[in-house]
Amino acid sequence: MAGRFPQRPALPHGPKGVGSAPVPVRGQVAVPAAAAAGIPRQAAVPARVRRWVPDGPLDLGLILGPLRRGPADPTFRATADGSVWRACRTPAGPGTLRVRAYGGEVCGEAWGPGAEWLLERLPELLGAADDPGAFVPRHRVVALARHRRPGLRLTRTGLVLESLIPSVLEQKVTTDEAYRAWRRLVRGFGEPAPGPAGVSERPMWVMPAPRTWALIPSWEWHRAGVDDKRASTILRAVRVAARLEQAVGMPADEARARLEVVPGVGPWTSAEVVQRSHGAADEVTVGDLHLPGIVGWALAGDRDADDAEMLRLLEPYAGQRHRAARLILLSGAVPARRAPKMRRVDIGLL
Repeated sequence: MAGRFPQRPALPHGPKGVGSAPVPVRGQVAVPAAAAAGIPRQAAVPARVRRWVPDGPLDLGLILGPLRRGPADPTFRATADGSVWRACRTPAGPGTLRVRAYGGEVCGEAWGPGAEWLLERLPELLGAADDPGAFVPRHRVVALARHRRPGLRLTRTGLVLESLIPSVLEQKVTTDEAYRAWRRLVRGFGEPAPGPAGVSERPMWVMPAPRTWALIPSWEWHRAGVDDKRASTILRAVRVAARLEQAVGMPADEARARLEVVPGVGPWTSAEVVQRSHGAADEVTVGDLHLPGIVGWALAGDRDADDAEMLRLLEPYAGQRHRAARLILLSGAVPARRAPKMRRVDIGLL
């Protein structure tokens, strides 16, 4: 489930409406207290700049938060001036995007071969293709969460592989293990982000190209804590990367069907991908360890709900079930823990 993991609260930034966060919330991108978080303020003139005026409230932390894979994600960073930085591999090549929101306007700056591609799709990245007005709350918890988070929109990245690979790494392991594997593999085999982010004190990185993923030695997967099953799934996916990226032009259900043709990619993983790549408002995650219990607790007081019960409870939100689940997570209505966290097993030490 995109955005299901608790994030550190973001600090308010910008005027009320665009880019603002009236109170610290669970599920937003953390904004560090240190100035600029290691990215130089004085940098070379960006290759591309675009300004865009959204048609309603917009909260960068809520919209882009699901794209971050842990607080130390080398491809994602939030800075104290309210900016969000993204380094990604586009069809035109690697690119770095910096997004700021202020005065009712969004400013995007981009570097690298993928700069033009990133700026062309900036509105969709920030939810321009999303329709929050189509959502009608049916429960008090959901209605209150929506009232408190008017800037929530669903991002549409237009990129499949950048969401698929980290989602595969998150299969059947703790988030800490998955985030560690992602960091190690991206830093070890990716390339520095174009622009100032790639030469800062804490440089950002662009994830490896499909061919580079395919050439990672088996022992490096092991050192990163990735078992053979997940590594093999990623290797199968990158061999058909071009076909998978074409799924962006398909409806979400057809895109999921194409993704699930790859052995090792099931309903949980495909939902995690299309939620980000397509901004799919109805693609709820099934097979998750925690989500059914959270939804069951918030909507019916049932912490033992399974996938079938979760889908039954979300029936009133048909067409908007993913948005409903995100609002439930943002509401903080989570049952108290009854068991210790899953034990972390680092196979790289074996």
